[in-house]
Amino acid sequence: MSERTVGGSVERLDIRSKVRGQRKYPGDFTMEGMLHGVTVWAGQPHARIRRIDTSAARAVPGVVAVLTGDDVPVNEYGINQYDQQVLCTDRVRWLGDRVAVVVAETLAAAEEGRRRVQVDYEPLPVVTDPIEAMGPGAPLLHDECYPSNILKHVTIHRGDVDAAFATADVIVEGDYHTPFVEHAYLQPEAGLGYIDEQGRVTVICAGQWPEDDLRQMAHALNLHEGEVREIVPAVGGAFGGREDVSLQILLALAAWKLRRPVKMVWTREESLRGHGKRHPFTMHQRWAATRDGKLLAVEARAVLDAGAYASSTIPVLSNAMSFLAGPYVFPNVRLDGYAVYTNNAVTMAMRGFGATQPPAAYELQMDKLAEALGMDPVELRMRNLLTEGASAVTGNRMPPGTAIVETLREAALAAGWRETPAGWQRPELEPPARPHLRRGIGVACAYKNIGYSFGFPDRSSAIVDLTLGEDGAITRAQVRCAAVDVGQGVATTLAQIAAQTLGIDLERVRMALVDTANTPDAGSASASRHTFSSGNAVLRACRAALEKRDAVLREETGETQVSAQVTFEGSMARHTTPYDPETGQCDPHISYGYGTQIAVADVDTETGAVDVVKVVAATNVGKAINPQQCYGQVAGGAHMGVGYALTEEFVMRDGYIKTDRLSEYKIPTAADMPREFVSLLVEVPDPNGPYGATGLGETPTLPTAPAILNAIHDATGVWVNELPATAERVWRALQGPR
Repeated sequence: MSERTVGGSVERLDIRSKVRGQRKYPGDFTMEGMLHGVTVWAGQPHARIRRIDTSAARAVPGVVAVLTGDDVPVNEYGINQYDQQVLCTDRVRWLGDRVAVVVAETLAAAEEGRRRVQVDYEPLPVVTDPIEAMGPGAPLLHDECYPSNILKHVTIHRGDVDAAFATADVIVEGDYHTPFVEHAYLQPEAGLGYIDEQGRVTVICAGQWPEDDLRQMAHALNLHEGEVREIVPAVGGAFGGREDVSLQILLALAAWKLRRPVKMVWTREESLRGHGKRHPFTMHQRWAATRDGKLLAVEARAVLDAGAYASSTIPVLSNAMSFLAGPYVFPNVRLDGYAVYTNNAVTMAMRGFGATQPPAAYELQMDKLAEALGMDPVELRMRNLLTEGASAVTGNRMPPGTAIVETLREAALAAGWRETPAGWQRPELEPPARPHLRRGIGVACAYKNIGYSFGFPDRSSAIVDLTLGEDGAITRAQVRCAAVDVGQGVATTLAQIAAQTLGIDLERVRMALVDTANTPDAGSASASRHTFSSGNAVLRACRAALEKRDAVLREETGETQVSAQVTFEGSMARHTTPYDPETGQCDPHISYGYGTQIAVADVDTETGAVDVVKVVAATNVGKAINPQQCYGQVAGGAHMGVGYALTEEFVMRDGYIKTDRLSEYKIPTAADMPREFVSLLVEVPDPNGPYGATGLGETPTLPTAPAILNAIHDATGVWVNELPATAERVWRALQGPR
């Protein structure tokens, strides 16, 4: 067996074909007789539809059909609840609602037909502030289902919070805000719908959970799931933005209705308009502590902007609440979280899934407390971090593999901190080159779940097919598992696990294309779960296949093909439970990812511009299956965190999009990466992970922004409590209150 299996930085299986332009992405597929479809978008953020007139559009030469909600058998869909219409017939609630699809022989004809669709709207009151939307008298967005705009309220209570605050030596509090964020993946939404040779409605597209897309498509078309099929080829990025269906149902509808292949490709402007964003959070945090730095109590409130529909907001809120106080021990807790409907963009999964926003509050709180106590920020964190067996805010005991302390220690030492008998001591910083620059250093810790949570079943299935030689040796192994590779390299990781388990060279392992017709459900490419959950499924399927191979050899049947299918259940590792409705106490997560980052930043006192000089990132992976891929995930996560910290904000005003093109949305480039980037992989194994591995996709994004915000404060003495910390926002903070 080659040594280049688990623990080796093997070359990604798809890298050469992608670099050479040989891999096909959804927009690359065509078929003979193919039609072209375009979307007719809502013209207003909130309005009653009086009438849709498609007659002029149908008269355009080349237009084959104009599909409306009347053409959809069951006109509803949604990843968690069916609260969205495939094509709106009575009401639109945000600019991303779809009203019709124009299908034509050519793209030009389809676009001309779209221009001629006439929709008569009756404008309705628009509500865009989630705090105002919670109040009495606010316009109701879903009055047929909800008596208010509050989609969900989650509360977590334990201990005696009031008594703790009454006896505290120091109290710190603050208000914090994080913005809408666009996923900005490279490949806009695109796909091809057709009827396959078995009569199934088939869609080739990018998705993160093909089986769930199948469920929603089948429901909308009133078909059995076996009558629908999804194929996922190469995916040009996701970051959570492809968890919700986008044009899959539109393609399925058009192909099913017209019995011809139909292709759709959204422009970048349509992509910005049509898919959901990261949730904005408005948070208030109040902490109590003793003079020696022991945390006594936390009282916090978070309000999430859900946008126009539920999407994945309820699980995002649930997730966020379990991490709202950070990776720290608090004996007394009072947390409340609200998800609120507005006429803003739908908000959905994005890298971190509710664990990305809270660090921008709790890590600033930690530094404010350190400043109030005159204590080193690393020392204060070390005194309060969760360890194995400690109780989290939800009352659960932290499991084996808890490693937040290890990540802080590794990061602090690499950044120049010294651990002394008197406690941790910060390094002296080299002054910046120009006199108007101020240099500071900031620390941030964070953690999040690995796998689904709160009792939701986490399952992944894998089929391993072995081809045997005459001597019984494995000449080829095919792994079938619908774990979508959205750029994170999961196909390579699973192949390495298979090769290691089977004891063969990696070159003998083949990963099957993700196709719901022949690859078993692996769950979504989310929750940083595929290495853990799908890795366990592949490992166990390989072991089962080896047992069958050994039986074949013992019985001397001469068989040359062996196959085994295994479904891994997350509850095999750890059973999770939902929130207690009164107290919020539960055992929320299967496993966890932990990370600490330390940022050095220069602040220009004349302009407010922030230059991130260095980032040290220490991230626990359990076991690094492929260290080079781990480095890529950490670097990419930190890069996304720099954008979150300093530049990225999807701006909506009165329900309309202001950042409606990428030139208006400031994504950091490679030149904006820290000039020095140090990635440290901390390997504290999870006993339930495949070879001890956990997950890594999301954790590296979480600490970056708060580390930079804390560095800004260290450099200048001012707090920036709102993301992004743009040059203007920092400059205004430097000027002081007005």
